[in-house]
Amino acid sequence: MTEKTETATLSSDATEVRAQKLKLLREQIGDVYPAHFHRTMTNAELAEKYKDLDPDVETQDVVTVAGRVYSSRNSGMFMDIHDASGKIQIFSHKDVTPEEARSMLGMIDIGDIIGVTGTVRRTKRGELSINAREITMLTKTLLPMPEKWHGVSDVEIRYRKRHLDIMTNDESKLRFQQRSKIVSGIRRFMENDGFMEIETPMLHSVYGGATAEPFKTHHNTLKLDMYLRIAPELYLKRTLVSGLTDKVFEINRNFRNEGVSTRHNPEFTMMECYWAYADYEDIMDLVERLFESLALSIHGTTEFPFGDETISFKGPFKRVPMPDAVKDATGIDFLAMTTDEEARAAAKAAGFAVEKDWTWGECLAFIFEEKVEATLIQPSHVTHFPKDISPFAKEVPGEPRLVERFETYCNAWELGNAFSELNDPEEQRRRMVEQLEQAHARGEKEKQLDDEFLDAIDQGMPPAGGLGIGVDRLIMLLTNAPSIRDVILFPARRSKAD
Repeated sequence: MTEKTETATLSSDATEVRAQKLKLLREQIGDVYPAHFHRTMTNAELAEKYKDLDPDVETQDVVTVAGRVYSSRNSGMFMDIHDASGKIQIFSHKDVTPEEARSMLGMIDIGDIIGVTGTVRRTKRGELSINAREITMLTKTLLPMPEKWHGVSDVEIRYRKRHLDIMTNDESKLRFQQRSKIVSGIRRFMENDGFMEIETPMLHSVYGGATAEPFKTHHNTLKLDMYLRIAPELYLKRTLVSGLTDKVFEINRNFRNEGVSTRHNPEFTMMECYWAYADYEDIMDLVERLFESLALSIHGTTEFPFGDETISFKGPFKRVPMPDAVKDATGIDFLAMTTDEEARAAAKAAGFAVEKDWTWGECLAFIFEEKVEATLIQPSHVTHFPKDISPFAKEVPGEPRLVERFETYCNAWELGNAFSELNDPEEQRRRMVEQLEQAHARGEKEKQLDDEFLDAIDQGMPPAGGLGIGVDRLIMLLTNAPSIRDVILFPARRSKAD
């Protein structure tokens, strides 16, 4: 079988050419997708082992590698194949490669996956190469591969066909490798800090732990409507009640049936933890130590670029109470007010459009979002949130309108939310009933009181600090990604029909 006779009858259509080559290969060699092929090392291992090999030197070492063909030159005499670890050049010439192996070259297209056995050499130009002795077709591809140097330019195709994006975009490939490293780094950090990882249910008969619209499903056997988890909080707190551990965490997938944006995906990853006999200030320290360790792991330094900014994860972070931040930005002193009416009047006088039934705390939080959030570029802990919007946190001593809660901001994004957790069972029930009434007033008729959680709290939960971190947004920062869809391997997309 020669290259000339193989290609003489092939179509000019790229996809059809591949189909015809597949047919010829099946006739010639039989199995074009063999189940058994064992390489002796990865491309990166090969590069490391022979990094000191001098130019224009060939060893007698025989190795077997495998990978996808990314480039082919001189009718296949030179090919670059890539595996997940890197690339290696393949050299096939009549002086070193048997005719049987060279006869395969005309049947190999860019994107095919091949195995190669041969000796290691470094060319005069310094390129580490393998002199091919055997070439094995491992996977014949039926679709052309996007041109490597330009990649997939259509953003929607990049997200929908992530495999093509990663094949042709080294930045995307690196970002997802870094994502894996960050998630692993969070897990190692928490375990080294004495936290125990557990798994909580994704299917809830009563949804709670956050304010969000859930995804609804139905369990046929139990004949029960259920909801995909919007937060693991209430189950993790039950674990504290049980005494299984004083420090518990979960890296979890949550589902919220809400909008899609550059910072929101309906399915997202959080790390949530609870620490008995700690408070929100202990959690602030934990966040700073975690963020610093992740930056060092990914960048080797606590400073790294994001867009036009240089972000520093070196602790301690700035800490500012929300009323103070609003006063500094607008001159409005919420702590000097005593009624909801005063707060609404002050907000309106300053030009803010607030609703007629908003409380003191809702006005404060709204103005914070409008005037302060966008200024929080370097990591900052905003503390002392209004109790009106924080049903699971303990009051600030001496100021019952505020609670011991903080959110960590960076690049004007919320990255984490933490409390000194409420563990007074009577107060917990009162606040959850009030929250339920508000939800029903908004039309959320399916919202229910979680009596099982309240029963557990009646049993007694130790004082604790709790934390939830948006892992996807944290990864965006650490990998300089402008959209959450750039760090989620398979983000939610509309169907092609839409």
